[in-house]
Amino acid sequence: MLGSGTYVSAGPVEVSKAMQDGEKFIKWDEESGIGTPVTVRVDSKGFYLYWIDQNNEMDLLDIATIRDVRTGQYAKKPKDSKLRQIVTMGSQDTLEEKTITVCHGSDFVNVNFVNFCCTRKDIAQHWCDGLMRLSYNLPQLNGSTNLFLQKAHTKLCLQVDKLGKIPVKNIIKMFASNKDDRRRVEKALDMSGLPSGKGDTLHLSKFQFEDFFNLYKNLIQRTEVEKIFDEIVGTSKRRCMTTSQLVDFLNKTQRDPRLNEILYPYANTARAKEIIHEYEPNKFNAQKGLLSLDGFLRYLMSEDNPIIATSKLDLCDDMDQPLSHYFINSSHNTYLTGHQLTGKSSVEIYRQCLLSGCRCVELDFWNGRTEEPVIVHGYTFVPEIFAKDVLEAIAESAFKTSEFPVILSFENHCNPRQQAKIANYCRDIFGDMLLDKPLDSHPLEPNVELPPPSFLKRKIIIKNKKKHHHHHHHKKAASSTQNKLTSTNSVDASKPHQLPQIQEDNVAGAQPPLPLHSNVPTATGNGDIGNHAPPLQLRQSSKDSTGSSDTDTSSDEESMPSSNPNPPSGNEPPSEKKETEAGAEISALVNYVQPVHFSSFENAEKKNRCYEMSSFDEKQAMTLLKERPIEFVNYNKHQLSRVYPAGTRFDSSNFMPQLFWNAGCQLVALNFQTLDLAMQLNVGTFEYNIRCGFLLKPEFMRRTDRRLDPFAESTVDGIIAGTVSITVLSGQFLSDKKVGTYVEVDMFGLPADTVRKKFRTKIVRDNGINPVYDEEPFVFKKVVLPELASIRIAAYEEGGKFIGHRVLPVIGLCPGYRHVGLRTEMGQPITLATLFLCIVVKDYVPDDLSNFAEALANPIKYQSELEKRSKQLAVFTEDNEPAEDDIVNSCQRKDLRPCEPLTGSPKHRSSIVASSAAISMEAPSDGDSEIPTGAVIPTISHQHSLDQGASVPSKQMAETILETEEITAEPLEKIIEHKLVREKRLEMEKKLESLRKKHDKEKLKVCSQKGSPSEGLKKPKFSVTNKLVKRLSSKNLDVNLQVPPCPVELGESSEDSGERQGITRSQSERLIAVCREYSQAYREIQEKYHEIIYSTAEKVLRNSQASQMKQLKASLDKVTSEVMQQLQITRRNEVKNLASVHRDRDELVRMKREVASSVVERGVAERVRLKQAYDKKTEELQRQHDLVRAALTEHRNKARLILEKEADSRTCVSSETFLILFNSTNAQSTAPSLLSDVSSSAGNNVAAILGSDKHRRGCCIVNSMSSSR
Repeated sequence: MLGSGTYVSAGPVEVSKAMQDGEKFIKWDEESGIGTPVTVRVDSKGFYLYWIDQNNEMDLLDIATIRDVRTGQYAKKPKDSKLRQIVTMGSQDTLEEKTITVCHGSDFVNVNFVNFCCTRKDIAQHWCDGLMRLSYNLPQLNGSTNLFLQKAHTKLCLQVDKLGKIPVKNIIKMFASNKDDRRRVEKALDMSGLPSGKGDTLHLSKFQFEDFFNLYKNLIQRTEVEKIFDEIVGTSKRRCMTTSQLVDFLNKTQRDPRLNEILYPYANTARAKEIIHEYEPNKFNAQKGLLSLDGFLRYLMSEDNPIIATSKLDLCDDMDQPLSHYFINSSHNTYLTGHQLTGKSSVEIYRQCLLSGCRCVELDFWNGRTEEPVIVHGYTFVPEIFAKDVLEAIAESAFKTSEFPVILSFENHCNPRQQAKIANYCRDIFGDMLLDKPLDSHPLEPNVELPPPSFLKRKIIIKNKKKHHHHHHHKKAASSTQNKLTSTNSVDASKPHQLPQIQEDNVAGAQPPLPLHSNVPTATGNGDIGNHAPPLQLRQSSKDSTGSSDTDTSSDEESMPSSNPNPPSGNEPPSEKKETEAGAEISALVNYVQPVHFSSFENAEKKNRCYEMSSFDEKQAMTLLKERPIEFVNYNKHQLSRVYPAGTRFDSSNFMPQLFWNAGCQLVALNFQTLDLAMQLNVGTFEYNIRCGFLLKPEFMRRTDRRLDPFAESTVDGIIAGTVSITVLSGQFLSDKKVGTYVEVDMFGLPADTVRKKFRTKIVRDNGINPVYDEEPFVFKKVVLPELASIRIAAYEEGGKFIGHRVLPVIGLCPGYRHVGLRTEMGQPITLATLFLCIVVKDYVPDDLSNFAEALANPIKYQSELEKRSKQLAVFTEDNEPAEDDIVNSCQRKDLRPCEPLTGSPKHRSSIVASSAAISMEAPSDGDSEIPTGAVIPTISHQHSLDQGASVPSKQMAETILETEEITAEPLEKIIEHKLVREKRLEMEKKLESLRKKHDKEKLKVCSQKGSPSEGLKKPKFSVTNKLVKRLSSKNLDVNLQVPPCPVELGESSEDSGERQGITRSQSERLIAVCREYSQAYREIQEKYHEIIYSTAEKVLRNSQASQMKQLKASLDKVTSEVMQQLQITRRNEVKNLASVHRDRDELVRMKREVASSVVERGVAERVRLKQAYDKKTEELQRQHDLVRAALTEHRNKARLILEKEADSRTCVSSETFLILFNSTNAQSTAPSLLSDVSSSAGNNVAAILGSDKHRRGCCIVNSMSSSR
């Protein structure tokens, strides 16, 4: 047994000398009971295992068909005692240790065994290891056409007669079975100088590989290769390819243009000479650096010209990513070998699945009658197998061909006692391989990713229900799931996400529905069987006969344990199904793969427990894929999901796994026993990355910062779309029968990339040896996600019978002229069957940009073509072209005028400005740098071949946007001057004027009383002015507020001054009281209207700003509407033009759908751009509004401060000053000096709010007198 590593190798074939020389064995057969001494050998190239008995009879086995080689405990042992005595020989080692069992077969179910016994244990182990390494040597399985010709030659050389010669009939039989075709082979033998009679023989020395290769050329007549060769060498008389011609061929035709030039340099002369020396049979030509047609054919068939990059066969993926970042090769109902209801269970198929690279197998445990747990398909006629035997088979085979982890998906219906026994078996049988606790580096905590496969090498992970303390009833969960996940048939067919023919004939929904009263259990929305499961087979609990797993019974939901130890009899109504609760022993083994009931993507994202996973049958998964594709992809970035076939697939058929790979589902489980198209695709896909069972998902399916819609039909930002063209030129040895053949080329990938049943060659009738198709290229114009796309090339007989196929990933596909070897449904190579193809791979370029891309790729050629065209057109303009001096003078005479703006006045520029690089908004006008507002939305760029029409609507969009009125915040001055604010100020002025007049009357009345010293005085002179109040702005408000001077009139004559000195004290007191009342009333009016005026201003400001916001939104709606209209016009024009471009109906429908999708994407993009511009403009306008509101608040506070300071200034003069003002003759000169301290600032700063000077005259004198008293 292999201690470490695996038997799979990507290195060269090595056959030990002991295996070439041979070893004595006894070959025995259980059925016949006969043991035959034989000498067993392997040919030097490792193609065949062959043995010769004592009668010199030879038999052989193709090592490529060997599935397993066992020795020791797991080798087969003779059951008959006599046979056991016959095969026992040699040392005292046990018979098992000296026995080799070779397993071979063409599928997973029908496996044959060949048993040998040798003399020693070490001999058996050496042959066991050697044969396993040869059978899983990847270069051998993926060999070139030349290698398989050598294999065919080796087989003929081994099948010699008793005289050691090759019968000619064996050669003819290898190539043809039809009479006419046999004649062709005989004729080719004659042309090759070889005997051609039926009874003739060939000596080995006369039939070397060169002789066989000449026979191949004469039989096949590779005319299509000769045609290619002639196109390269031209009309050369020597008909040889020079070194420079070969270099050009290697670089221009055979090289992948997508490769990095530094990592994968271009071929040079030295490389060309190496190829010539390697493959040119004529040494004279080789010395001169010439390659003949024969050498060219040999190169095309060699290992230096593979169809797939050899790096793809080796371990090429990064295996240090979380487990959820990989597609994992998975099996469903692994124990079944056939029909879901009447098939058989097998231990052997577990080995075969694991050896093929499967990394997730299913075990359906039930209570055994003898207290020994069994694996069986519940409630069916399928026989049972012991659980212990299966676990031992898994332990022996799990890591022979892949050392990466194996997941065991348990469906546990056992009682606690037998569950505990299963747990003990796992610990005892698996030992250190069992992962029974999480790694320290990756604890079972939220937000912690799953460990990578590289951390879990040679580990077995158990997937089983986890025992929880808080238990929820199953019915509630099932009901919830039924509500959330309706059947696929209930999904509205008008959904925008439409699946193409990828699911054709492969979705369970296509099967006829079950009868209403069918005895077959029906599946609920969660995959559970109904309450009335029929007792088809006696079990201690029930199981969905459809084979639904995980979510259908015990793994994914918590439910009550089974309490009925005996199943119902046929006469009793079946009891309600209850699931078995996980026991503590087996629950302790569960860590990184804990099945839970799926509730919603939002709930899973909220919990973010990467170690929890959910399972879905194909109908549930299909519903999620249609309704929530992006969320499904995101879910699979962190958590595992398992998708299994629907319960209606009684024939064990499969759905197309590509459906759910597109959603990033890791465990897409298939029925391995059925090698239908879906299973063929699965086998072909997992053939790469050293067949380890893990394939790294595309980057966009792993990165959390990127979004991938699996239904995308247009290119995705960050993903380079590809173009693939395949021309099927010819086939070789497709059939030994005289039948017609044809070839189909399909692509599987995203729905937009999937093309099926479209590309098919013509039928070449009555020629299975060398049909020449020479079809037009099959072009896959746009492959949206090349990393997820695969090409399947299949050959069929004209009646539709399968011949062979090959699955090739688009990434890794080698361009140029290539031979592709065909495979069986199982993926085993068919020795001679090949197809000759011409492949072109490149990055996708839309039709309208193809010339531009070509010019970038070859600028010299493009420039020379331009010059050539210019010279050709020069003949038409020779007489009319002005001289160069005239052109210069003409340019100098031209008036250079500035370009007129597109929309005239800047006041009418757009309020919403967008561009592809940035969105510029107009800055506020108060001192900030001004930003141009004339930027417009550019031409919409899209990678559709007919998008050239998009530039017209884009220009119209830009003009529409430019015509939108510019919106800026109204300044404070405009708010203060608003009509409503102005009316309130005028109302205050009227009231202050009325108060002044009343005060003047009262003062005159007091001063004109009898005996008054001031009687007869002149009426005080008030300079009455009726001018309107000054506008109060930021310029009139000074931060350093100063109190205005006391408005005392000192302009009276000295005569009048003298008369005032005679005023009596009683008159002064009455005058002071009148002035005090006037001052108080004056202040109250000012304070009242201060609030009214500013409240009105605030209301005006709010209304103005709200109106501007509405105007901005209306502008956005108008522009958006116009943009959408223009896009619809563009779409109609593009669809109209499609009919003239695409003649193929399917392609036309696809392109129309793509155009519609493209327009939607562009519409969404334009809406996003406009919304971003609107948001930015709104933010800027809001900022301006905030500034204006802040300025108004500051304005209000300053006005209040001025009011208060002015009121205080009315008491700034003492009572003595008052007497001087009224009695002293020097008052005219004294007052100004006394008031000089308060008169340094202009008093008009607050005139607008406080009233004019005429209302305040004399008040401060009165107040000063009042305060002095």
